[in-house]
Amino acid sequence: MLFSRFKTHLPTPEEALKGRPERDFTVPDRHTVLGNPLLGPYPEGLEIADFGLGCFWGAERKFWQTEGVWTTLVGYQGGHTPNPSYEEVCSGHTGHTEAVRVVFDPAVVPYTALLKLFWESHDPTQGFRQGNDVGTQYRSAIYTHSPAQQQAAEASRDAYRTVLHSSGYADITTEILPTDPRPFYPAEGYHQQYLDKNPAGYCGIGGTGVSCPVGVAPAGD
Repeated sequence: MLFSRFKTHLPTPEEALKGRPERDFTVPDRHTVLGNPLLGPYPEGLEIADFGLGCFWGAERKFWQTEGVWTTLVGYQGGHTPNPSYEEVCSGHTGHTEAVRVVFDPAVVPYTALLKLFWESHDPTQGFRQGNDVGTQYRSAIYTHSPAQQQAAEASRDAYRTVLHSSGYADITTEILPTDPRPFYPAEGYHQQYLDKNPAGYCGIGGTGVSCPVGVAPAGD
C-alpha cells in the first residue's frame, strides 16, 4: 500500500480510507519547548494559521522558533479520511498533507510574517514532493481561517511567484483553501515537537534561497 499510485495521485472521497469517528491515540497536553497547551484552550486574541510545507518535523521547528508564536502542533489536513493515522496518511489513501498548526499573537508576529517564513522555508513549486520526500502528504498548502487570511495568502503567492519565475523556478503548486471543510487532525504524540525530542532527527526542510517580498499582502489578519 505504501507504494501505490496514490503517492502521486490524490484519491477521491470514494477512494479514500474510511477512517474512524475519533482518534485512537492521545495527544500530549503541552508543547515541549514553549510549555503551552497543544490543543487549547488558547488565550483570547491569539489566531491560528495552518501550513503544509513538507515533512512536518522540521516544518514545526521553523515556527516554534519564531517570536510571537504561542504554540505549535503537527497533524494531517486537506484530505478525506477522518482521524487518520500516520501510516494511513503516508499510504496516500487519505488525501491529507502533513501540516503544522501555528497559534500566534498577531500583535507580535503578523500573519504576513508567517507567510514569508512559510514560502522561504520550502520549495513550493514541486507538486507532490519536497526534496527527496515523495508523496501527496508532502505537498505545499495553506489552509486559511478567514477571508482576510485567504486574501493575504493569495497575494503573497502571487508576489512570490513573480520573484521565483525571475529566478528560473517553475510555477507555484501550493494549494490555498479554507479550513472549512478541511479539519486539522492532530498527529500522534511522538510526532509532536519531534526535533526537540530527537535533535539529530531527520529534517527535510529546505527553501529555494529566493527571498519572499516583505509587505506583499494586506496588513490586516
